[in-house]
Amino acid sequence: MAGLKDATAIVGIGQTSFAKQLPEDERTLACRAVLAALDDAGISPGEVDALASYTMEETDEVELAKAVGFGDLTFFSKVGYGGGGSCATVAHLATAIAAGQATVGVAWRSRKRGSGARPWTDTARQLPTPAQWTRPFGLLRPADEIAMLTRRYMYEYGATRDHLFNVALACRNRANQNPAAIMYDRPLTREMYMTSRWISEPLCLFDNCLETDGALACVVVSRERARDCRRTPVYVHSAAQGLPAQHHGMVNYWNEDPLTGPAWTAARHLWKHADFTPQDVDVAQIYDAFTALVPLSLEGYGFCGRGEGGAFTEGGALEIGGRLPLNTSGGGLSEAYVHGFNLINEGVRQLRGTSTAQVPDAATCLVTAGEGVPTSALLLTK
Repeated sequence: MAGLKDATAIVGIGQTSFAKQLPEDERTLACRAVLAALDDAGISPGEVDALASYTMEETDEVELAKAVGFGDLTFFSKVGYGGGGSCATVAHLATAIAAGQATVGVAWRSRKRGSGARPWTDTARQLPTPAQWTRPFGLLRPADEIAMLTRRYMYEYGATRDHLFNVALACRNRANQNPAAIMYDRPLTREMYMTSRWISEPLCLFDNCLETDGALACVVVSRERARDCRRTPVYVHSAAQGLPAQHHGMVNYWNEDPLTGPAWTAARHLWKHADFTPQDVDVAQIYDAFTALVPLSLEGYGFCGRGEGGAFTEGGALEIGGRLPLNTSGGGLSEAYVHGFNLINEGVRQLRGTSTAQVPDAATCLVTAGEGVPTSALLLTK
């Protein structure tokens, strides 16, 4: 991984509009996002020779390559575990390019979750072996599993719903500055949060991410090639994946400590190969399918001590001007939920200086994938 440091850069980003329901199918949305990212980079589709996406992506490499007009592909990969795979798609491309396996890589995610079916409604797939220990007892959805983890966290360390509200509010405030966000014109108040309906106690409506149709993509090239691209390059400084020993998905109860999830494993590798520390991060895009994942991630990635993630959110710490400005496009909670890929694009915008909620002089950005599942993370630099 030392050979990966700043060897590649993200030079193009693209996305479709986000909505509860879009008329296009997932393949069409994927093509539009990829073409937008290539146009942003000033690179023609025929130059693309590497692809990376998620195992849950419905649009496969062959469909995308034919529809968009790619050249011969010499590298393609898919990453598992839904939201845990976002940053790993970029890491796979960066590794392939740094190793000389490819020259121009595209990562993408296209999803119709707002208008599509919920995965847990497919009863024929409800009981893979691990789920036999949870779903018959009511843990049917990700929200149910994270709710149990959240309750344990509250019990062990005194985290409160006010701490979770701080996360939801910071994301909503940034979405209110972002015209592309689903929640752009919908402010959130503490009263709204505290009186909203439960989704899976102690997680209320505003602790849960949006259900969104949309697609995003980014383009990765070598450091040398990046100098000739249309946009200011954003370098992949460090990358990591993390799957702890004896891990068991979101409930994680086979670990000795269920509150030290995959973020802790990914973080050790991420920082080992970085030239700076958590205290040097100017802005963070932390995966927020649920508000509780943010304090857990703050601890895992080293921004505070064990059990201090809730308290870290106090005093406007996650707002612009705070200790760690967070999810500055609105994140999965208030911009769009497309398995976390929008956090990558927003990290690029921050370091380009083009975010709708720009952190002044931002030069370093942490982007994380889903805590609670096998995960991944990126450190991006100018």
